[in-house]
Amino acid sequence: MNSTKPTKAPKPSFTGYEVFVIAILAFLQFTVILDFMVMSPLGAMLMPQLKISPSQFGWAVSVYAFSACVSGMLAAGFADKFDRKKLLIFFYIGFLIGTALCAIANTYHFLLAARIVTGLFGGVIGSVGMAIITDLFTIERRGRVMGFVQMAFGVSQVLGLPIGLVLANHFGWHAPFWMIAGVGLIPGIIIALYMKPVTAHLKLQHDRNPFEHLGKTVANPNYLLAFLTTTLLATGGFMLMPFGSAFSIHNLGLTQEDLPVLYGVSGLFSFVFGPLAGFLSDKVGKYKVFVTGTVLTMIVVAIYTNLGVTPLATVIAINVMMFAGIMARMVSSTALISAIPQPNDRGAFMSINSSVQQLSGGLAAALAGMVISEGPGGKLQHYSTLGIIVMASMTGCMIMMYFINKQVGHKFGKQAIAPQPAKEMEEAFLIE
Repeated sequence: MNSTKPTKAPKPSFTGYEVFVIAILAFLQFTVILDFMVMSPLGAMLMPQLKISPSQFGWAVSVYAFSACVSGMLAAGFADKFDRKKLLIFFYIGFLIGTALCAIANTYHFLLAARIVTGLFGGVIGSVGMAIITDLFTIERRGRVMGFVQMAFGVSQVLGLPIGLVLANHFGWHAPFWMIAGVGLIPGIIIALYMKPVTAHLKLQHDRNPFEHLGKTVANPNYLLAFLTTTLLATGGFMLMPFGSAFSIHNLGLTQEDLPVLYGVSGLFSFVFGPLAGFLSDKVGKYKVFVTGTVLTMIVVAIYTNLGVTPLATVIAINVMMFAGIMARMVSSTALISAIPQPNDRGAFMSINSSVQQLSGGLAAALAGMVISEGPGGKLQHYSTLGIIVMASMTGCMIMMYFINKQVGHKFGKQAIAPQPAKEMEEAFLIE
């Protein structure tokens, strides 16, 4: 008589604690991304109220990136020396203070100073979060994790930017920063109360001092290609984004009241594009998804930067397609680059990589401010020139990412990076 063994139920992709970590890091990323992105749609309001030029506004955006670059480099040597949870809380508190300073700024120079403070702390948060993700999740699942965390980008578009713009339209441009500072307290408190320490990397440290650790990480030839690739990756977004709202109003013919609809509808699709890009990255290959997203983004950029007065529905459709390409690039490239560092270098690598990203992004924003000029009626000129520069950088990224992909494939063909055991973390995660 034949007997059949009962089949075991398949293990869930993520444990309960892992889901918590993904959700809380995504929530935290939402506040940081929103703080940075809100400057772009406020541009059309800030420039006339503070009586500043496009070049000055470009600097108001880029100083955040420059200060984030400096703090990232300074923090890199210490990033693997402490519990990542404590580092996350420390820099997040500073970020909230900087955002509150932006909310009370009343002059251009005060705003510049406030953006510098915000960047000093906010710029490191992303790298610490990335190090935590790389510690806790294997490369086979990391695409999906990145996809969910990058949904913060979509949430900021759907909820954050429209609400922030409505508040700005009714109460002034300071209001969105008050909103971010208030909402930002929630993930900070939850992390402090419920996230367990992330300390497995401390057992792997051999460098005696932070400066030695920083020097070895910077000098590692296996990491240089990733840093160079990140430089080009940052160029595209930082060049077009700061002047997106001004271009939409003065060139495309939209109104200030149209912007919440544009950002909200476009961001809504990011809820789908983020997880889909993560799933496809793990399923069909991260480099394939990156190339597909890059080609799509280049096509849309070529169309978008050459538009004249355009109906709102058409602008929304073009932005949706652009977000599809951007999310595919963001998720797949982040997952690939996260696989480059060794476990004992992850914190330093992520901090340096973040610094490189912020520096190149800041330079790109400043360069964009110098390329762009104001014509009659506030119309932006030479925006199509930025599109050409962005497409050139994306082409270079595809080539460099090809070699990153080969490096990751070679590495994981020989060894696997063991993350901190999820089971141990879940057992330690006790909510009274």
